[in-house]
Order: sequence, then C-alpha cells, then structure tokens
Amino acid sequence: MAKTQLQGGGVQPEDGRGFRGTTESLAEPESPSLGSQTELNGSANNAERPTDKYGFIGGAQQFSEDSAEEIPPEVLRQREVKWLEMLNSWDKWMSKKHKKVKLRCQKGIPPSLRGRVWLYLCGGKVKKEQNKDRFQDLDRQPGDPKWVDVIEKDLHRQFPFHEMFVARGGHGQQDLFRVLKAYTLYRPEEGYCQAQAPIAAVLLMHMPAEEAFWSLVQICEKYLPGYYSAGLEAIQLDGQILFALLKRVSSVAHRHLKKHKIDPILYMTEWFMCVFSRTLPWASVLRVWDTFFCEGVKIIFRVGLVLLKCMLGSQEKLKACQGQYETMELLRAIEPRYMKEGFLIREIMELPISERDIEKEHLTQLRLWKESRGELHCKSPPRMHGARAIMVAEPPSKQDLRQKPTIAVDVLPNSKNTEEERDKKKKKGKENTTSPPETANQHSSLQDNLLPGQPQPLLKDTPLQGSNQSLSSAEHDTYL
Repeated sequence: MAKTQLQGGGVQPEDGRGFRGTTESLAEPESPSLGSQTELNGSANNAERPTDKYGFIGGAQQFSEDSAEEIPPEVLRQREVKWLEMLNSWDKWMSKKHKKVKLRCQKGIPPSLRGRVWLYLCGGKVKKEQNKDRFQDLDRQPGDPKWVDVIEKDLHRQFPFHEMFVARGGHGQQDLFRVLKAYTLYRPEEGYCQAQAPIAAVLLMHMPAEEAFWSLVQICEKYLPGYYSAGLEAIQLDGQILFALLKRVSSVAHRHLKKHKIDPILYMTEWFMCVFSRTLPWASVLRVWDTFFCEGVKIIFRVGLVLLKCMLGSQEKLKACQGQYETMELLRAIEPRYMKEGFLIREIMELPISERDIEKEHLTQLRLWKESRGELHCKSPPRMHGARAIMVAEPPSKQDLRQKPTIAVDVLPNSKNTEEERDKKKKKGKENTTSPPETANQHSSLQDNLLPGQPQPLLKDTPLQGSNQSLSSAEHDTYL
C-alpha cells in the first residue's frame, strides 16, 4: 500500500515514506519569509515582536482583524459562571442536560476554562483519576530510542511562532517531548505518528502535561481510533466516507473531484489527522475543537464538507481549476472568508450530517474496502461520537469528576423584580436585535434576577472577588 506524506498544504504519495517514522512530512516547506531556524526558535527578533492573545508572536496563523469574533467582557463573565456551575455537577449536566452543554460548546467555551472543559468532555479527567501516577511512571522511563530520535527532530516544527514553543529546549518543547514519548510507551504497538505532535501541542497550550497526555490518549483511542496507526487505513477509509458524503452536500464539487481522479487522501489527510489545527485561523481552530470534543468526529467531517463546498461548489469557481494541479492549489489556499469563525461555525452547525449518516457510510465503505483490498490490517476499536457517548461507555464516579481545587460559585438569591422592570427588560430585548446570543436567548435567568445596580455573582477564593473583570484575560488564552 502506498504511503503518504504532506508537502506544504497537501499530501503526496511516496513509496517507503509516510507519516510514521519520518521527520519531514508534516513540516512546512523551507521558506525565506519564515527566516532561519534561529529566528524561528528564540531569536532576539521574536522578543521584539508583539504576542497576540493566543500566544502567537506576530499574530496567529491566518489571522486578520475580522477572522475572530469579539465577546463583550460581561457576556464572557456570565458564560464562565455557567461553565463553573456545570463543572461542579458534570455528571448531572451530561446525563440530563446534554443539549444545553452542546449548545454552550457551540457558542464557544470561555478561554480561561477551555482546557479544563476539554479535559472533562473527552474523558481525560476520568482517565487521569483512574490511572494515578501512570503518567509520572511513563515520564521517568527513557523511551524507545527509535521514537525518541524522531520526536526530538519534530519538536521545533510545532507552532514555532507560539510563545510556548519558540525556544529550543524551552518548557513548551520539553513538555511536548514528555507527552509524545509517554504515548509511545503507553501504546508501544502504535508508537509515534507525526500528526500527533500538533494535536499534543494544541492541548499543551491549554493544560499541563499530564492532562494533555490523557486528552491525547482519548483523542487517539475514542475520537479518532486507528488514525495514527501503521498504514493509515482508518484515515483512508474516512477519506472515502467524506467523498461519499460530499455527493449529498455538493454534487458539483463531487463530480469535479471524481472527474479529475483526485483521491481524498490528497487533500483531507492533514485536515483530519491534525483536526484542522494547521489549516484554520486560530479563533476558528478553537471553536472547532470546542464542538469536536463535545460532538465527536462528525464535526471534522462537517468542516471538511463546508470547505469543499465553498471552494468547489459552483461552476463559476471551477473555471479557475481545469485540472488536478489547479484544484489542489485551490484547496491548499482556502479563501479566508470561508474560514472566518462566525461563518464557519454557522455553516457546520447547519450542515445536516449526523453520526448515523457517518456510521451508515462507514459500513458501506468498509464493505467496498474488503471487496477490493481485503481485511483491514489494523483492527481499531469503534469510535465514540462525542463526550456523552464516552461517558455512557465508561461511567465515572463522583470522585473521578471532583475538581481539584474545587471552584465554588456563589449565586445571589433570587430578587423580586417589579412588573414595570420586567416589561422594560422585555421591551429592551425586542429592540436590541444585535445582543449576543448568550444573553438574548439562553440561560439568562441569572441576569434577569439581578436588579439594576446589584453586583454580579462573585466567585469564591479567586483574585476577581469584588471585580468586574472576567476570569478570562482579555489578552491571553490560558488555563486555570
């Protein structure tokens, strides 16, 4: 079976070399515009350049002023309080109010709590509690020299303009090495795949190494089983599923790709294996990951289908790409307007592709695979479609879900509003059509019960007591 490797934004088949055991396939091509390796990793030039709120020096990937949505601090504060309430009763929310959890993930998880919520959604918190000191044991072991050597060569290629990974041998690169090495020891039959490096790097931007390790384990075993195994059979199978679903979403794009014999593995490998972390503007990456952790792999399929439909979904667009080369070039340079946070999230939420659709097509493509190629060499466990499926399959105990340290939310008692005040609020709500969805529609009971002039609910034992500031810094995305 031919292996594949990424060159720039696409995938090129190459006999004998693929994602596994190589050091080049996920690396960006050398470019004078990026500067030397000294500039990429810790030079004085980087120290003088501004760092954006995501931690990227000189601006996040694909960044522009209108690529991200700005959330008012007061709305962010309200969302933080709601998420803290949910985390304190996580099992009840997931079992009885899962739709509300899903809606709040779709609106975006507050930056200050994103890492903690991801850990709960993917089941990494439970895995960590049920395997106490396991990461530390793996961390103390030297690791297989075969994988250690490849991992070390890949470290400086992961988000070299992010403040965590800009310095060679810095704490970010050290933690990335620890997480990836630990996984090769945890799953020696799988070893290391290059596409795991950007996944682990994104996790480390939001949580400590041990939590990032267990989140990586959950992604590899529950969300995307088989993606990082030898042969890349799972990703090839999902490529065929994506192509089949595209026929339903955009027959024009489907016909064009079929006409020019463009195999899905050529354009979707990096998208899926890296969960779009190397493709989209960073604000969009974070929103996609929020919904991916909650709803599972269908989100990745939806993003891929939206991008293919937007780029190849009309005859007008296809005039510029009359062959395979032109089409691949077009897919390597997705138009920024289609990757904007607001547009992309709205499109993927409206796309009618469900878990059932994916599983039905999976069975069809698996049958076709066996007829043409025989049995799969890598037997992967069935994937879990999101946080609820994982929780049902592996019910946690109360102890497993306990927050350490626990953050208590002190909600003020209900206040009685006068009828006049309620009418004013109702009238104001009708007039203010541009109000944020969080305050305009869902979960507004907390605010409705506060009289004008009353303080916001305060969080116990935090430096924000008595302050109007949000738990989330307006400048930096960080974890608690």
